[in-house]
Amino acid sequence: MGFVSFLTMTKRFTGIIAILLLLSLTIASASQEFCDARMDYSVVGCGGSDSTSQRILIKGGTVVNAHHQQVADVFIDNGIVTDVKPNIKVSDEVTIVDATGKFVMPGGIDPHTHLEFEFMGTETIDDFFSGQAAALAGGTTMHIDFVIPVNGSLSSGFKAYVEKAKKSCMDYGFHMAITKWDDTVAREMEIMVKEKGINSFKFFLAYKGALMINDELLLEGLKKCKSVGALAMVHAENGDAVFEGQKRMIELGITGPEGHALSRPPLLEAEATARAIRLAGFVNTPLYVVHVMSVEAMEEIAKARQSGQRVVGEPVASGLVLDDSGLWDPDFYTAAKFVMSPPIRAAGHGKALQAALSTGVLQLVGTDHCTFNSTQKAFGIDDFRKIPNGVNGIEERMHLVWDTMVASGKISVTDYVRITSTECARIFNIYPKKGAILPGSDADIIILNPNSSFQISSNSHHSRSDTNVYEGWIGKGKVEITIAGGRIVWENNELKVKRGSGKYIKMPPFSYVFDGIEKADASYISSLRAPVNRFKGMQ
Repeated sequence: MGFVSFLTMTKRFTGIIAILLLLSLTIASASQEFCDARMDYSVVGCGGSDSTSQRILIKGGTVVNAHHQQVADVFIDNGIVTDVKPNIKVSDEVTIVDATGKFVMPGGIDPHTHLEFEFMGTETIDDFFSGQAAALAGGTTMHIDFVIPVNGSLSSGFKAYVEKAKKSCMDYGFHMAITKWDDTVAREMEIMVKEKGINSFKFFLAYKGALMINDELLLEGLKKCKSVGALAMVHAENGDAVFEGQKRMIELGITGPEGHALSRPPLLEAEATARAIRLAGFVNTPLYVVHVMSVEAMEEIAKARQSGQRVVGEPVASGLVLDDSGLWDPDFYTAAKFVMSPPIRAAGHGKALQAALSTGVLQLVGTDHCTFNSTQKAFGIDDFRKIPNGVNGIEERMHLVWDTMVASGKISVTDYVRITSTECARIFNIYPKKGAILPGSDADIIILNPNSSFQISSNSHHSRSDTNVYEGWIGKGKVEITIAGGRIVWENNELKVKRGSGKYIKMPPFSYVFDGIEKADASYISSLRAPVNRFKGMQ
């Protein structure tokens, strides 16, 4: 080969290498831009940290469970809590976390979320990655989302949500909604419980023409829930009356967001709550009332529990700390972000719900995290009925409950753990795997500094929403570290999360809320004094 030929080939080869290098850099840049566009924090696979579990020793903090607190160390190995006691000694190959002067608590469990939820002609803006990442930044390490059937099919709905959840970065479980009734649905409920790890089914008494079911279907569903050991849940508003209330507001020329609250007053929530409680009592099966928003609904739950009925009441963060004044804001976009159902109530309801939570009338706190951005909310700019219903909260719940309930002296630190984590784990039968810091528990842990402050802003939150209903809130008590699955995922105000690292947690049937149901049934039958044996012959 001549020198000129060699030089020509060398130049061509060099050119090819340069093109390949440029292409490689372009792809890498585009990939990083994709990650940066989706999130403003570190994603494993896009420049984040290693996804493997760490050996972690948390030293000197106050370890808090729902039943007890003590100054102790916590040793985590392979994603599991292996020891909890003072002065743990381990080898050098361990990450040391100093928790002196801070509270070491189970990660929060949010019992009520809607990620990637197709609703009112659109879909919630947070998916199973962005919503969960936001949760981890706020100290929640597991949530339970609601599977919506596809054309009434539970199996199809489950498959759809399994696909959605493949991007998860923390552990999660599923509830299942029931939107119609036939023999197929009844059989599928058994499959969901026995094979898919679902132990709760939700019935909507609102959203007429969409998700709403009637009393006949509710009764069938309650009976089936009882037979398979699943907890029946209800969205309690009288959908027929709400429909009438909406028409009334439109006839009065009230088309803005305030019309949403005016069309579905507390008495309609109370009526549906009372009706669901009485029907559950008639069937003798436990009942879980989601997003309790009003004094009137809470009082129905209080009466039922006082009588011995098994009823669980779940307030949500927005109902505890906000009032309905935002719905009257002259700016549509500001007002529309507060639209959710049941509505955020007038001043006074939140304080009453806080009191009910502190005394055990209500048992645990959810969020109903169901986020839509300003563009989506504007679908109803001329008609409040078209505003997608939902607010944020998955990232803010733990901080808001600490600030309003613990820092103010309304509840103890152990109660805080109970209402944000442990009681949810017990109700849905995953305790002490979740909701506890005990040997053998999953290493889902937060470290909260009671002396630090937090501030909430849509500019800094991790949800994809461009608004936040708690905008500007400043409070005491900050989650400084979140550990999920044995990995530090939130530290120094930085998230390091991995797509696909979250696990689906199966929840077995017949949790503690079913204890004593069979005895109650036997007592009822023995009290009937029937059938009466009558002589049917001629006298």
